[in-house]
Amino acid sequence: MTLLILLALFGGAGRRGDDKIAAGYEYRKNSVPYQVSLYTGYNFCGGILLSGEWVLSACRTLFLFLEVRLVEHNIKVPEDTEQHMSARFIRHPDYNSGTQDSDITLIKLSPPATLNSYVSLVALLTYCVNVRTMCQVSGWGMRYHDTLQCVEVPLLTDNTCLEACFFQMTENMICAGFMEGGKDSCQGHSGGPLVCDGELQGVVSWGHGCALRKKPGVYTEVCNYVSWIQNTMTSG
Repeated sequence: MTLLILLALFGGAGRRGDDKIAAGYEYRKNSVPYQVSLYTGYNFCGGILLSGEWVLSACRTLFLFLEVRLVEHNIKVPEDTEQHMSARFIRHPDYNSGTQDSDITLIKLSPPATLNSYVSLVALLTYCVNVRTMCQVSGWGMRYHDTLQCVEVPLLTDNTCLEACFFQMTENMICAGFMEGGKDSCQGHSGGPLVCDGELQGVVSWGHGCALRKKPGVYTEVCNYVSWIQNTMTSG
């Protein structure tokens, strides 16, 4: 049974200009068991399963009916293993729609997800990741890809990020990508995971265009929000 929720996922659209992961590759089916799709007739944005009851995201939009979908691979092909559920969301109290600072949201599932061989949890970070670490971003985009895609990108230094993003970065953001362009997360991947060394380090947030030269993708730095995440899930 599919349950729908009216989510007021706040703020404006991201600054992405394309609907795909650029220069990525298709993931093997069921190889990202923590990947979540927030779906409204198409994949609108992504999410990350933290527990049976909680999804982490950073999706920003107007009022829309969304399904929370687990165990998706081909977004257009229904499968018996899929789980669809409703939710309520809790955005970070310091979220700023102008700067996208604290662009991070917790979504509580109802009923809870069933954890099995197809659905499992992402590992929340145990340390703040170092620059130049290669990380994986996954998602479908809004309309371009039917199957789950991945791209590998390196974390960049704070100075590189500040210069590349016209000093719009805050201390709660990290950026990743290739300065020559060509590989990037894009529109429709907001809220998706940036996983480094097997641990969740970032949430796809925003960027200038998609895979452009000297325009890396920007991610909410999960390292700064571990206490908020844990406290909210405990009290929520």
